[in-house]
Amino acid sequence: MPNSDFCPTPSVSAASNDPSGAISARVRIERESRNWSLGDLAERSGVSKAMISKIERGEASPTATVLGRLSGAFGLQLSMLLALAEQTGERLSRLADQPLWQDPETGYTRRVVSPRNGGLLELLEVSLPPQVRVSYPSSAFTFQYQQIWVRSGTLEFTEGNLCHRLNAGDCLQLGPPTACTFFNPGSESCVYAIALVRR
Repeated sequence: MPNSDFCPTPSVSAASNDPSGAISARVRIERESRNWSLGDLAERSGVSKAMISKIERGEASPTATVLGRLSGAFGLQLSMLLALAEQTGERLSRLADQPLWQDPETGYTRRVVSPRNGGLLELLEVSLPPQVRVSYPSSAFTFQYQQIWVRSGTLEFTEGNLCHRLNAGDCLQLGPPTACTFFNPGSESCVYAIALVRR
Protein backbone atom coordinates (compact mmCIF):
# COMPACT_ATOMS: atom_id res chain seq x y z
CA MET A 1 0.00 0.00 0.00
CA PRO A 2 1.58 3.33 -1.01
CA ASN A 3 2.57 5.70 1.79
CA SER A 4 1.27 9.22 1.10
CA ASP A 5 3.94 10.66 3.40
CA PHE A 6 6.67 9.76 0.93
CA CYS A 7 5.73 11.16 -2.47
CA PRO A 8 8.65 11.49 -4.89
CA THR A 9 10.00 15.00 -5.31
CA PRO A 10 9.06 16.38 -8.74
CA SER A 11 11.92 17.21 -11.04
CA VAL A 12 12.35 20.83 -12.07
CA SER A 13 13.54 21.91 -15.51
CA ALA A 14 14.26 25.61 -15.89
CA ALA A 15 14.17 25.43 -19.68
CA SER A 16 10.86 23.55 -19.91
CA ASN A 17 8.69 26.48 -18.78
CA ASP A 18 9.79 28.91 -21.52
CA PRO A 19 7.18 28.51 -24.30
CA SER A 20 8.81 30.85 -26.84
CA GLY A 21 10.11 28.11 -29.16
CA ALA A 22 6.85 26.19 -28.99
CA ILE A 23 4.86 29.33 -29.84
CA SER A 24 7.02 29.98 -32.91
CA ALA A 25 6.52 26.42 -34.11
CA ARG A 26 2.78 26.52 -33.43
CA VAL A 27 2.25 29.70 -35.46
CA ARG A 28 3.93 28.04 -38.43
CA ILE A 29 1.94 24.81 -37.99
CA GLU A 30 -1.36 26.71 -37.88
CA ARG A 31 -0.46 28.75 -40.97
CA GLU A 32 0.78 25.80 -43.04
CA SER A 33 -2.16 23.56 -42.03
CA ARG A 34 -4.42 26.13 -43.71
CA ASN A 35 -2.16 26.30 -46.79
CA TRP A 36 -1.65 30.01 -46.16
CA SER A 37 1.37 31.90 -47.34
CA LEU A 38 3.02 34.48 -45.10
CA GLY A 39 1.18 37.08 -47.16
CA ASP A 40 -2.17 35.38 -46.54
CA LEU A 41 -1.64 35.41 -42.78
CA ALA A 42 -0.37 38.99 -42.86
CA GLU A 43 -3.50 40.12 -44.72
CA ARG A 44 -5.84 38.31 -42.33
CA SER A 45 -4.09 39.38 -39.12
CA GLY A 46 -2.73 42.85 -39.85
CA VAL A 47 0.74 41.67 -38.79
CA SER A 48 3.53 42.27 -41.33
CA LYS A 49 5.01 39.40 -43.34
CA ALA A 50 8.47 40.28 -42.02
CA MET A 51 7.33 40.03 -38.39
CA ILE A 52 5.50 36.74 -38.95
CA SER A 53 8.58 35.30 -40.62
CA LYS A 54 10.79 36.36 -37.70
CA ILE A 55 8.34 34.86 -35.21
CA GLU A 56 8.23 31.52 -37.05
CA ARG A 57 12.04 31.38 -37.21
CA GLY A 58 12.32 32.21 -33.52
CA GLU A 59 14.13 35.47 -34.26
CA ALA A 60 11.46 37.66 -32.62
CA SER A 61 9.23 37.16 -29.60
CA PRO A 62 5.67 38.28 -30.40
CA THR A 63 3.94 40.78 -28.15
CA ALA A 64 0.60 40.01 -26.52
CA THR A 65 -1.14 42.24 -29.06
CA VAL A 66 0.50 40.49 -32.02
CA LEU A 67 -0.40 37.05 -30.64
CA GLY A 68 -3.99 38.24 -30.23
CA ARG A 69 -4.12 39.27 -33.89
CA LEU A 70 -2.58 36.01 -35.10
CA SER A 71 -4.90 33.84 -33.01
CA GLY A 72 -7.90 35.78 -34.29
CA ALA A 73 -6.79 35.21 -37.88
CA PHE A 74 -6.58 31.46 -37.19
CA GLY A 75 -10.06 31.46 -35.65
CA LEU A 76 -8.62 30.50 -32.27
CA GLN A 77 -8.78 32.25 -28.93
CA LEU A 78 -5.36 33.41 -27.77
CA SER A 79 -5.35 30.96 -24.88
CA MET A 80 -6.04 28.06 -27.26
CA LEU A 81 -3.18 29.00 -29.57
CA LEU A 82 -0.82 29.06 -26.59
CA ALA A 83 -2.33 25.90 -25.11
CA LEU A 84 -1.73 24.02 -28.37
CA ALA A 85 1.88 25.20 -28.31
CA GLU A 86 2.39 24.17 -24.68
CA GLN A 87 0.29 20.98 -24.54
CA THR A 88 1.81 18.00 -22.71
CA GLY A 89 -1.13 15.78 -21.71
CA GLU A 90 -0.34 15.91 -17.98
CA ARG A 91 -3.09 16.19 -15.32
CA LEU A 92 -0.85 17.78 -12.68
CA SER A 93 0.74 21.18 -13.16
CA ARG A 94 3.57 21.96 -10.73
CA LEU A 95 4.36 25.62 -10.13
CA ALA A 96 7.97 25.16 -11.26
CA ASP A 97 6.82 23.61 -14.55
CA GLN A 98 4.09 26.10 -15.46
CA PRO A 99 4.94 27.99 -18.68
CA LEU A 100 5.65 31.65 -17.98
CA TRP A 101 5.56 33.96 -20.99
CA GLN A 102 6.69 37.58 -20.89
CA ASP A 103 5.54 40.24 -23.34
CA PRO A 104 8.79 41.73 -24.69
CA GLU A 105 7.09 45.09 -25.25
CA THR A 106 5.40 45.71 -21.88
CA GLY A 107 7.01 43.24 -19.46
CA TYR A 108 3.61 41.76 -18.63
CA THR A 109 3.76 38.06 -17.71
CA ARG A 110 1.28 35.26 -18.31
CA ARG A 111 1.50 31.96 -16.44
CA VAL A 112 -0.47 28.90 -17.53
CA VAL A 113 -1.68 27.45 -14.22
CA SER A 114 -3.84 24.63 -15.59
CA PRO A 115 -2.41 21.27 -16.66
CA ARG A 116 -1.51 21.44 -20.35
CA ASN A 117 -3.79 18.69 -21.61
CA GLY A 118 -6.25 20.52 -23.86
CA GLY A 119 -9.03 20.60 -21.24
CA LEU A 120 -12.07 22.84 -21.69
CA LEU A 121 -11.25 24.92 -18.58
CA GLU A 122 -8.06 26.93 -18.46
CA LEU A 123 -6.67 29.00 -15.58
CA LEU A 124 -4.10 31.74 -16.16
CA GLU A 125 -2.25 34.13 -13.86
CA VAL A 126 -1.25 37.51 -15.26
CA SER A 127 1.00 40.17 -13.77
CA LEU A 128 0.53 43.58 -15.37
CA PRO A 129 3.25 46.16 -14.55
CA PRO A 130 2.31 49.69 -13.39
CA GLN A 131 0.95 52.04 -16.09
CA VAL A 132 0.98 49.27 -18.72
CA ARG A 133 -1.86 48.92 -21.20
CA VAL A 134 -2.49 45.80 -23.34
CA SER A 135 -5.22 45.70 -25.98
CA TYR A 136 -6.77 42.80 -27.92
CA PRO A 137 -9.16 42.72 -30.90
CA SER A 138 -12.64 41.23 -30.51
CA SER A 139 -11.53 38.15 -32.48
CA ALA A 140 -9.30 37.13 -29.53
CA PHE A 141 -12.45 36.58 -27.42
CA THR A 142 -14.78 35.00 -29.99
CA PHE A 143 -14.43 31.37 -28.95
CA GLN A 144 -14.41 31.58 -25.16
CA TYR A 145 -16.27 32.54 -22.01
CA GLN A 146 -13.96 34.41 -19.66
CA GLN A 147 -13.88 35.69 -16.08
CA ILE A 148 -11.25 37.95 -14.51
CA TRP A 149 -10.46 37.76 -10.79
CA VAL A 150 -8.13 40.46 -9.44
CA ARG A 151 -5.83 39.11 -6.73
CA SER A 152 -3.82 42.25 -5.98
CA GLY A 153 -3.64 45.83 -7.22
CA THR A 154 -6.15 47.60 -9.45
CA LEU A 155 -7.18 46.77 -13.01
CA GLU A 156 -9.08 49.01 -15.40
CA PHE A 157 -10.67 46.71 -17.93
CA THR A 158 -12.39 48.23 -20.96
CA GLU A 159 -14.68 46.15 -23.18
CA GLY A 160 -16.02 48.18 -26.05
CA ASN A 161 -17.29 51.46 -24.56
CA LEU A 162 -17.69 50.05 -21.06
CA CYS A 163 -14.91 50.50 -18.46
CA HIS A 164 -14.70 48.44 -15.26
CA ARG A 165 -12.42 49.39 -12.36
CA LEU A 166 -11.57 46.18 -10.53
CA ASN A 167 -9.86 46.05 -7.14
CA ALA A 168 -8.41 43.09 -5.23
CA GLY A 169 -11.05 40.40 -4.81
CA ASP A 170 -13.34 41.68 -7.58
CA CYS A 171 -14.41 39.24 -10.28
CA LEU A 172 -15.84 40.17 -13.69
CA GLN A 173 -17.52 37.96 -16.28
CA LEU A 174 -16.90 39.26 -19.79
CA GLY A 175 -19.79 40.11 -22.07
CA PRO A 176 -20.12 39.42 -25.82
CA PRO A 177 -16.83 39.49 -27.77
CA THR A 178 -15.56 43.02 -28.37
CA ALA A 179 -12.23 44.84 -28.45
CA CYS A 180 -10.80 44.90 -24.92
CA THR A 181 -8.02 46.70 -23.06
CA PHE A 182 -6.31 45.80 -19.78
CA PHE A 183 -4.72 48.77 -17.96
CA ASN A 184 -2.94 49.01 -14.62
CA PRO A 185 -3.40 52.58 -13.30
CA GLY A 186 -1.48 51.92 -10.08
CA SER A 187 2.13 52.19 -8.95
CA GLU A 188 2.52 48.44 -8.27
CA SER A 189 1.94 45.39 -10.43
CA CYS A 190 -1.62 44.15 -10.75
CA VAL A 191 -1.97 40.38 -10.47
CA TYR A 192 -5.14 38.75 -11.72
CA ALA A 193 -6.41 35.29 -12.60
CA ILE A 194 -8.30 34.49 -15.78
CA ALA A 195 -10.64 31.53 -16.12
CA LEU A 196 -11.44 30.48 -19.69
CA VAL A 197 -13.98 28.02 -21.01
CA ARG A 198 -14.30 27.36 -24.73
CA ARG A 199 -17.61 28.23 -26.37
